[in-house]
Amino acid sequence: MIDKLIELLTDINCWQFWLVCTLALAWLIEMLYYLIVFIRVGRRKQQVPYNPVVPVSVVICAKNEAENLRTRLVHVLEQDYPDFEVVVVNDQSTDDTEMILDEYKQKYPNLYVTEISHNAQFRQGKKLALTIGIKAAKNEWLLLTDADCIPASKNWIRTMSQYFTEGNDFVLGYGGYEERPGFLNKLIRYDAGFIALQYFTFAEAGMPYMGVGRNLAYRKSLFVKSKGFMSHSRLMSGDDDLFVNENAQKRRVAVSYNPDSFTTCESKETFHQWNTQKQRHFSASERYKGSHKFLLALEPMARSYFYLAAVVLSFFEPLYIVTGTLFLTRYLVFIYTISKAANRFKIKGVKALALLFDIILPYINLVQMILGNIRKERLKWK
Repeated sequence: MIDKLIELLTDINCWQFWLVCTLALAWLIEMLYYLIVFIRVGRRKQQVPYNPVVPVSVVICAKNEAENLRTRLVHVLEQDYPDFEVVVVNDQSTDDTEMILDEYKQKYPNLYVTEISHNAQFRQGKKLALTIGIKAAKNEWLLLTDADCIPASKNWIRTMSQYFTEGNDFVLGYGGYEERPGFLNKLIRYDAGFIALQYFTFAEAGMPYMGVGRNLAYRKSLFVKSKGFMSHSRLMSGDDDLFVNENAQKRRVAVSYNPDSFTTCESKETFHQWNTQKQRHFSASERYKGSHKFLLALEPMARSYFYLAAVVLSFFEPLYIVTGTLFLTRYLVFIYTISKAANRFKIKGVKALALLFDIILPYINLVQMILGNIRKERLKWK
């Protein structure tokens, strides 16, 4: 078999030889990511011992979120947990947010509301609202989510709090999106799941680089000690990923795969809405640590090159066997890992389109990242 492969390679043109070599290199890089890092999402089963009740402050920022607060806030306020408060920051809302929060305050004594007054001269974003909410919180452990999110169960706080131990500063949770009909919704949910696959498994490998504000916990004392978002206060994004990127220590970060600890958030309905959201998220990526930027860029670059080189080489009869073998082995490892991730994060209906999404997302994300960094001064939170 090896002799035939050597004979095959000696019979091809020089450019074809180098294309085969670089294809094999891209394949090897992909295998290293999947078999060393990403595969952890389907392999590790965490056994978490019971911990004493830890007082928790849930912090939510709301800007013109009246309808979401009316239907979703109750799922946070009625958590099955004996010691928690919910701090909602009303950030200059012009809808019925204030009225709805006043109604809830009459019913739920553990709800605390703080207001940010309207100021047309002052450009601000979620970071100010979140900072005010954190300062108002009375407990050491902070659990963050968004106004358009719903906890997966009444045990959301309880399951996340199982990791609020002396050895942890951060707990990374999964924040997915609601399932709706249509191709775009599948793309959004797949994208969120793949991002979670990355930051969960990187954290387990000792390199925590981000979390999502839809479901993230950390210590208030750490926030105060690190001066919060001061180092990136001018950016509209980064209240979650940059804070983790700058402050997380590899042995003091936990991840929660328990489905009861997940949150589900409202999905964007148009490509423009999703594209704008992604641009805002990518606008903070330039501030990541250099090692994180390199590792996060290397995989999609290798993936994109692999597909392009595989297409080119498939037109040459002596080479399609090598190309097909590499493609098939990568696909089997890929679909196995993605299936494990989809099952672990409860993402339905995306496996059939996984290969298509795997091919097109690097290009979509590249455009979003470029536009996000160009337009970062004009991007808004709401």
